[in-house]
Amino acid sequence: MKVFCGRANPTTGSVEWLEEDEHYDYHQEIARSSYADMLHDKDRNIKYYQGIRAAVSRVKDRGQKAVVLDIGTGTGLLSMMAVTVGADFCYAIEVFKPMADAAVKIVEKNGFSDKIKVINKHSTEVTIGPDGDMPCRANILVTELFDTELIGEGALPSYEHAHQHLVQEGCEAVPHKATVYAQLVESRRMWSWNKLFPIHVQTSLGERVIVPPAELESCPGAPSVCDIQLNQVSPSDFTVLSDVLPMFSVDFSKQVSSSAACHGRPFEPVASGQAQVVLSWWDIEMDPEGKIRCTMAPFWAHSDPEGLQWRDHWMQCVYFLPQEEPVEQGSALCLVAHHDDYCVWYSLQRTSPEENGRVSQMRPVCDCQAHLLWNRPRFGEINDQDRTDQYIQALRTVLRADSVCLCVSDGSLLSVLAHHLGAEQVFTVESSTASHKLMKKIFKANHLEGKINIIAKRPELLTSADLEGKKVSLLLGEPFFTTSLLPWHNLYFWYVRTAVDQHLGPGAMVMPQAASLHAMVVEFKDLWRIRSPCGDCEGFDVNIMDDMIKQALDFRESKEAEPHPLWEYPCRSLSDPLRILTFDFQQPVPKQPVRAEGSVELRRPGRSHGAILWMEYQLTPDSTISTGLLKPPEDKGDCCWNPHCKQAVYFFSTMLDPRGPLGGPQSVSYTVEFHPHTGDVTMEFRLTDTQDQPSLVEK
Repeated sequence: MKVFCGRANPTTGSVEWLEEDEHYDYHQEIARSSYADMLHDKDRNIKYYQGIRAAVSRVKDRGQKAVVLDIGTGTGLLSMMAVTVGADFCYAIEVFKPMADAAVKIVEKNGFSDKIKVINKHSTEVTIGPDGDMPCRANILVTELFDTELIGEGALPSYEHAHQHLVQEGCEAVPHKATVYAQLVESRRMWSWNKLFPIHVQTSLGERVIVPPAELESCPGAPSVCDIQLNQVSPSDFTVLSDVLPMFSVDFSKQVSSSAACHGRPFEPVASGQAQVVLSWWDIEMDPEGKIRCTMAPFWAHSDPEGLQWRDHWMQCVYFLPQEEPVEQGSALCLVAHHDDYCVWYSLQRTSPEENGRVSQMRPVCDCQAHLLWNRPRFGEINDQDRTDQYIQALRTVLRADSVCLCVSDGSLLSVLAHHLGAEQVFTVESSTASHKLMKKIFKANHLEGKINIIAKRPELLTSADLEGKKVSLLLGEPFFTTSLLPWHNLYFWYVRTAVDQHLGPGAMVMPQAASLHAMVVEFKDLWRIRSPCGDCEGFDVNIMDDMIKQALDFRESKEAEPHPLWEYPCRSLSDPLRILTFDFQQPVPKQPVRAEGSVELRRPGRSHGAILWMEYQLTPDSTISTGLLKPPEDKGDCCWNPHCKQAVYFFSTMLDPRGPLGGPQSVSYTVEFHPHTGDVTMEFRLTDTQDQPSLVEK
């Protein structure tokens, strides 16, 4: 069955009605999931196996049958582990139907259909009784309901219901307990992801400073957690202000409460500084004795930093305090972890709240609009003074005293820069309510009301009256748009430039003047695991998951790359970076596709996991901004990526190894095409051996 879905095209700006398979959302979720990553997580799988084996043994030692309830079974892996180590029966709950169907097939293929029942329901809908889903309550509870924040996937309500309705009192639980840890730090880099810093502009009349509005200064920030690969943050980027503090624990073998609570931990700062950020992670103990432990601790807090298990389905958390506060070494303070049923947040207090109290302050919510418009990388980008200086230098070369500027980017400060640098008149288009409100606040805080005109409509709908009858002499864009996911989505600026062509005066200039799409073949240190075949996992055949993921990827995802912040995922370049396509913003969007064919020579040995693609913007003939590679790769191929942007990763379906049977130098040939009608960029890659005989590796 086909259905029609309305989707906003991030590149062209149009709303399109697309005919999709009725299971489109299922395919999307599978394709973007972390199932492959979890199945490759040996540390997780081994610890779960050991914990389940110990729990089954304890039940058997009491002379009882081992009846297991597995909530969120996924592939059925944990249920199969339970049966393998002696469980008498297992009820495997999975609410996501395609996953439940896969679990049924995997369980059957491994010969456990007689001892595992897969139930396609939410655990809160499971019934007990002669005619129910389960004839009796289970005495072993196995779950994997955790996200990077521990409770963000609804673990607490699920456990609360399970103890009330599905498991026996005093049941065994795997994991047995979870503990959340926190560490207070000062970090200008991470704080720049949450607050707007003063921005300095050197003009002919002296220095001007763009200051943040008072509402932004006092705003507690976005309520959502910032989850990152904390091991990729350099220790030089933060100053530790506290020891690692165990904030709170949850015993999963007892009744769990999902009610709001707060947990205070007194401490004495180990250094003086500005308390800004809380770094947080958790561990799970699989047994009551705490001998089987799986931890998410970053390397500096890990007992075996050399043996860290890389994982992407569980990372570490960065929380921002509502306001930065000065702390002095040795002066007693209290760090408080607050949580409701799904979220955690932190505050710093001078006195300790009632231990494990049930009264928790309200979850922080943005009231300044900035955190609704700008995500954390965007805050960091705007706060990057070096980047701002590059735009200032470029503006100086194109601005004239009589310039009429039109700025088209979401919540951009380019309009303020243009005004301070002497433009006669500046218009800025802010089509969203959030960007309109935010820019008004910024203009008011900097006494620019009436000096910069805000146009609250989509740029394609501009009229001469909106521009007060004037012709634009300089069209500006960073370009940045909140709807963009992949690097080329910001080509929306080109479509806007085409739509406003009638409003451009004779000899009007456009900045950036052009953009180019670049690519490079790389070997990832770890990121390849999220798309690597699962095959045999801890002795169980789960290759049906490979088929599901491949089917999902073929269904939609393989036709385009995936956005990833590569500063978090180290890789080595195997080829030199190559410019593939160029887009001339001085001209309107062409009617015909823009196509490029060629090859990329693999200059370094390694496994070719995929191609990285990014955009570079030519502001002026002498100034270019890169959203990807910031400098040429080092001798060994190590890469430095723009930390404010996500780059596009196109995973090859086959990992290519220049040390393989083909021998000698190899290259990857490519065909890349930009389709103006849809704004899509399609691509195909082929491996070419020394005799120039291509073999298809990805399409």
